[in-house]
Amino acid sequence: MDRPEPTSKIATGEDQEVQAERLKIYLLPNLFTAGNLFCGFLALTYIVEADLVGGSYHDIKIALFLILLACIFDLLDGRVARMGGYESPFGREFDSLADIVSFGAAPAFLVHRIVLKDVFSDHPEFGWFISATFVICGAFRLARFNCLAAMSGTGGGKYFLGFPIPAAAGMVASLALFLIRLDEKGFRSGSWRYALPLILVFLSAMMVSEVKYPTFKKIHWRTQRPFVKTLVIVLVIALFVMLWKQLMPYLMPLFFTVYLLYGFIRPYISRRMQRKVEVDEDEDDAAGGEGAPGTDNGRPGPP
Repeated sequence: MDRPEPTSKIATGEDQEVQAERLKIYLLPNLFTAGNLFCGFLALTYIVEADLVGGSYHDIKIALFLILLACIFDLLDGRVARMGGYESPFGREFDSLADIVSFGAAPAFLVHRIVLKDVFSDHPEFGWFISATFVICGAFRLARFNCLAAMSGTGGGKYFLGFPIPAAAGMVASLALFLIRLDEKGFRSGSWRYALPLILVFLSAMMVSEVKYPTFKKIHWRTQRPFVKTLVIVLVIALFVMLWKQLMPYLMPLFFTVYLLYGFIRPYISRRMQRKVEVDEDEDDAAGGEGAPGTDNGRPGPP
């Protein structure tokens, strides 16, 4: 009597070719991810080549702008992928690899170069440990996010578990830019620079925490009131382009600080207020509005 041969768990070369054919790699969102990675690499290059002996932070400021630009690319790649239905496991993994460079290694090395290297000149291992902790916690957070997204099959859900690493990097970069802007010549001897290592340690803990932050994936460009939304977006972009050098050092730290604090106050505000902040009103109306059948708006959500 013939018995069926046991199926092997190891994929053959032919199976791998079939899987490779099914692997979806979309051009446009991955171009934005590549831009994110390129900005992170350039930022590291400027940090390494920066000459801090003369008291000039020109190269450091360029590196800070590049990290913030990488944040914009990271925001756009996810938005473009969701708008066009281009989300894929490859894009998620590629995005994580880019993030660990642009938002993990670059800001950690930045703080080490401009602060920790001088503070712990006699014991450099302390500076290495603080910087490495940020990178390791960022990598842990990205790996956890990818695992949860793969397990749920929803691409990450409606909120982030732990402070997102792009926001953590943006906060470090914008705060460093703000402190340098206040007193560039006296930065190396000032006391405010010590805030950067403290922020780095605090954000390391926040990234691996279980504090929930909104993803804002429910905010869509397609809207029932396109004129008002388009006008607001155009005005904000125009104001940012005209006054970006003057406004960025002040507005960006404020933006990331508000987002960081929102995770702490979120559990204490009502569900209605959460929806107003995190969900596009048009999207909420299209789904049926308050208490519509088939939604959880009319009943308490999960704890």
